[in-house]
Amino acid sequence: MIARLPIRIRLALAFTAVMAVLIAAAGYLLYDNVSQNVDQIINQGLEARAADAGQILQTEGPRQLTGRGEGFAQVLTVDGIVRSATPGLPKQALLTSGERQRAIKMPLVVDHVGVLEEHRVRLLGTYTRVDGSPAIVVVGAPLDDRDETLTNLRRLILVGGPIALVLASLAGFGVASGALRPVEAMRKRAAGISGETPGQRLPTSPANDEVRRLGDTLNEMLGRIDKTLERERAFVSDASHELRTPLAILKGELEVASHPTRTMQELRDAVSSAGEEADRLVRLSEDLLVVARADQSRLPIRREQLPLEVVLGRTVDRFTPRAASAGRTLTATPQAGYVVWGDELRLEQALSNLVDNAFCHGEGDIQIAAESIPAGTRLSVRDHGPGLPDGFSDVAFERFTRADAARGRGGAGLGLAIVKAIAQGHDGAVGIESIRGADGSIEGTTAWIDLPDNAASNDPNPSNTRPKVARPRKHQT
Repeated sequence: MIARLPIRIRLALAFTAVMAVLIAAAGYLLYDNVSQNVDQIINQGLEARAADAGQILQTEGPRQLTGRGEGFAQVLTVDGIVRSATPGLPKQALLTSGERQRAIKMPLVVDHVGVLEEHRVRLLGTYTRVDGSPAIVVVGAPLDDRDETLTNLRRLILVGGPIALVLASLAGFGVASGALRPVEAMRKRAAGISGETPGQRLPTSPANDEVRRLGDTLNEMLGRIDKTLERERAFVSDASHELRTPLAILKGELEVASHPTRTMQELRDAVSSAGEEADRLVRLSEDLLVVARADQSRLPIRREQLPLEVVLGRTVDRFTPRAASAGRTLTATPQAGYVVWGDELRLEQALSNLVDNAFCHGEGDIQIAAESIPAGTRLSVRDHGPGLPDGFSDVAFERFTRADAARGRGGAGLGLAIVKAIAQGHDGAVGIESIRGADGSIEGTTAWIDLPDNAASNDPNPSNTRPKVARPRKHQT
């Protein structure tokens, strides 16, 4: 039930409960302290009067006692016979037999009613000797003033305590409301923030407190969401742009093929061109799927021990016909017996994308290498082309990024992005840079994939490594 109440009301109730306990405790302690102080004052006065009366009786003997203020006194024998008393007192003894026996042993303080009409009085009985005979001196004082003082104090506590509690509760509610006002302001602002209003942030408190840190954290989260939305919008825009061109070409070729005046050769050319564009659409769709899964951290990675000689050799076999037709050489130099933990299909796909990038944008011979580095193992692809444009290495692995101005027209700009996604799926990293000679001239480009230590092993004969044999496999892009 309480959990359903607003936070400010729960805070006010908790504050009220604590204040109620504190006010009750303070009232009790105050009442007890005042009561003890008043009783102590009365008892000290009685002790002083008893001492004076005892001294007078020992020096002057029993005589008519005189009262002082509202006090009174009485001298009794141990049998309860009144030997002397102040005027106005009753003729019987003020102390009972049992009280007289206790007073003989030690001073006795008791409260009685009816000594002076119906008033409560406090009596002090002390043992002494009068004319050589044992006697008990009884002095007393009315408790009307004490009772009235404590009654007024009790009334003040019972009336003033609830008033103070109400005021404290209102103050607690006001403090809670004030403390939560920045949260309410953030809630109202958050209600108006959506994907159509990027860049908006929550208001934060000027104080460096928990609410301020909450607002800063939420604003940082909104910033990340804005970046993600911007990235997704760019992804959709770039994907739409990349899909538009092959679809337009495909539509045009189909229109050409469907025209009744076209020759058989023109029909064959149109169908062939349409097939090429369809293949391009398939590759682009698969690449977009890989990038989308990587963004969602759902890129499937199935790790197993892979001899690098087999992985690199299969990549060389796949691109050997293309290298021969282009008049270029493709070689691989893996370390013998070197094994990595990784996904066979994904690593081959990443290496194939790097090699394809070298064919499309590089020149000369291409070398694939595997080598040890302090962090694990590095798979690299080197070409001998004109290198990278200035600043391109920082964005080369971003989606839909191409260096067309310096390297000629490429594909959709997803090949290196897929390489990066596969490397991150293996907890690795990627890089690319231009290679410069001793004279500072550019001698080519090297792109690489770094796999961490837990993904690599230098054991030439791992016990659970199954040999890999080259087998035909459809290339996945």
